[in-house]
Amino acid sequence: MSAKNLDFLCDLMAATLMKHCDVPPFTNHKDLHNVIDATQLSDVPWQSFSVQYTGEHPEVVPPWMDDEFEVWYRDPCTMAHNILANPTFKDEIDYTPFREYNASDNTHHWKDFMSGDWAWQQSDTISKDPETHGSVLVQIILSSDKTTVSVGTGNNEYYPLYALIGNVCNNVQRAHRNALVKISFLTIPKTDRKHSKDDVFRIFCRQLFHSSLSAILSSLKSTMTEYKVVCCGDGHFRRIIYSLGPYIVDYEEQLVLSCIVKHWCPKCIAVQTNLDSGGMNHCHEHTEFLIDELHRDVLWDKFGVMNIHKLLSFDLLHQLIKSAFKDHLINWVAKYLHTAHRTRQAEEIMSDIDHRVAAAPSFSGLQQFPQGHNFKQWTGDDLKVLMKVFLPAIEGHVPGDMVHTLRTLLEFCYLVWHDVVTKDTLNQIQDALHCFHRYCKIFDLIVPTFSLPRQHSMIHYTYLMVNCHRHS
Repeated sequence: MSAKNLDFLCDLMAATLMKHCDVPPFTNHKDLHNVIDATQLSDVPWQSFSVQYTGEHPEVVPPWMDDEFEVWYRDPCTMAHNILANPTFKDEIDYTPFREYNASDNTHHWKDFMSGDWAWQQSDTISKDPETHGSVLVQIILSSDKTTVSVGTGNNEYYPLYALIGNVCNNVQRAHRNALVKISFLTIPKTDRKHSKDDVFRIFCRQLFHSSLSAILSSLKSTMTEYKVVCCGDGHFRRIIYSLGPYIVDYEEQLVLSCIVKHWCPKCIAVQTNLDSGGMNHCHEHTEFLIDELHRDVLWDKFGVMNIHKLLSFDLLHQLIKSAFKDHLINWVAKYLHTAHRTRQAEEIMSDIDHRVAAAPSFSGLQQFPQGHNFKQWTGDDLKVLMKVFLPAIEGHVPGDMVHTLRTLLEFCYLVWHDVVTKDTLNQIQDALHCFHRYCKIFDLIVPTFSLPRQHSMIHYTYLMVNCHRHS
């Protein structure tokens, strides 16, 4: 269509909408062409870079030292721009932090990320700088999970890195409407069995992980101190300041991110042999003091730290459901049965538990397990359903305190799943945690220690929910 005809069409639309006190989307052909030119023609392109070991080589060079490791990624800054500009999110994005209260009883509600204390504090920080005052704070939330795809792929491993912005409401994120995007496939260094345990190789793997994250996120660095004007989904232009928010990962990746020793807590300085005894949160001042005052060997062996990253958030699926529920409680119940009964009788009881699980009635949203719970490859959905039917399945076969232990863990999980959290919810979470610690002592005879990092993470959930209200 010619420019003249486009101008005539725009004028006609303007005249038609005038009686409704409305305006057309385009004033003339130039306005239309400008919008078309500003439209993204495709998704953010993938890029790659290669990393190679550059340290000293021994006389006999391990094969991994000569290998190049390729990292594929997409620009996280552009990805964040696309999320902000997505018109389907225009009514589901919070551009300012807020505190929500119930008008009837003045109850404080925590719901989305921007209702948490963390976003409020960060916004206060950028408001103090005259150059960034009035800018919208956009928190980049990261998550990574090393995954093995075994069906039809030859047992391939993938290491995806995901990103989302904390401004998008939780209901949009859970609906998988492109609010959570892949920004990278991190490389997984491999070598032969002989060199897989070498200290040099392990250090290289950690350095590769950190340097890859640094390179991938480098485009965000300038926008953390100087605002960038971005067109948002509602059509308004806003000044945006980016900031790194929580990093949601399982415990093994928390060790790599925070550079602490295994079996220590990445969030607090509780003693490794008694994690639930409590301890102040990690901070840079504490780490720097230890580095200055103690020898490296003492620092590593007795304190379990080398450097601390503050933005670690827990993965509810892996740390509570797969670890505390499946790897701990379900296995502890099986160990108890084999300890308290002869092998044949224990197997008969386990078989009856499987029959009870299989006998769960058909119900919408409730998966059935015809063979019971004894199968190798568990998915997250499988475990969430098993949580609903396992409690009555063990009733009568184990002591009452074991049933109470399982019940309080389930209660804890369901409470931290709540979309809206109040102070009453936080108190209920603390009560469930207290009861869990009291009842789980029934497993003393079969569990050598309860100082388990993934289970210990339950202590930190109320703090994270108030500050970030973020779980996966």
